Amino acid sequence: MKAVRRDGRILHAHHRPAAPGQATLAFSNSLGTDLRIWDRVVAALPDTLGLLRYDTAGHGLSPSGGEMSIEDHGADLVALLDAFGIDRAAIVGLSVGGQIAQAVALSAPERVAGLLLSNTAPKIGTAEAWGARFAAIGTGGMEAIADATMERWFSESFRTANPDELLLWRTMLTHTPARNYIDLGRAIVGCDFTDRVATIAAPTLCLAGGEDLATPPAVVKAMAEAIPGAQYREIAGVGHLPCIEAAEETILAIADLLKEVGR
Repeated sequence: MKAVRRDGRILHAHHRPAAPGQATLAFSNSLGTDLRIWDRVVAALPDTLGLLRYDTAGHGLSPSGGEMSIEDHGADLVALLDAFGIDRAAIVGLSVGGQIAQAVALSAPERVAGLLLSNTAPKIGTAEAWGARFAAIGTGGMEAIADATMERWFSESFRTANPDELLLWRTMLTHTPARNYIDLGRAIVGCDFTDRVATIAAPTLCLAGGEDLATPPAVVKAMAEAIPGAQYREIAGVGHLPCIEAAEETILAIADLLKEVGR
């Protein structure tokens, strides 16, 4: 557990240095979660790989940075790379974490060895839909959106088969401070890289969940078609968080990305 000071704030991070000649993977999380969503994935990765996980500002153990743009969050990730002496990383970004990864690829392409963009898009949702969600939180707190969020995060089969585990992930969401959730949600509303992703040059693999209600497969596929040379992969029967629901398939996607990167 590391505390990295950034613009008067603290970012909570976990870092494992790479063995000589090996790649580093940097993971960026989804809205309402923290770095623990990657536990199953990183536990199965070779111990020679470098790993960087962190809590996005306002989530987990990272205090809020107030209202920030996706570009600001991308600058946080670059600052973490600097703090740990990582010249280049393959960034694995999930949902808003995927938008943060896009921001880094657009603003600091020399720091990006490759991208795994999981269940994300250059633009996610509509202002109207996000506004309704924020209004529900304002009236009933995080509990007001918890059940609907679980339906987006996980497939029906996963929710039915894993009720106790589902409660843990639901608790992670509801323990996220409402103000911090809304701040990051507003950053998502303000993000639209649609006209810029065609300039991304890093090797890219775009991953979709067949039952993802937040970023449906068609949205992820359209992003893959817009990024030159990007690959598209869909995991059937999986919701918005394949790193939890389909860790093995996520690991295979990471392995394939690293092969393309050349490590």
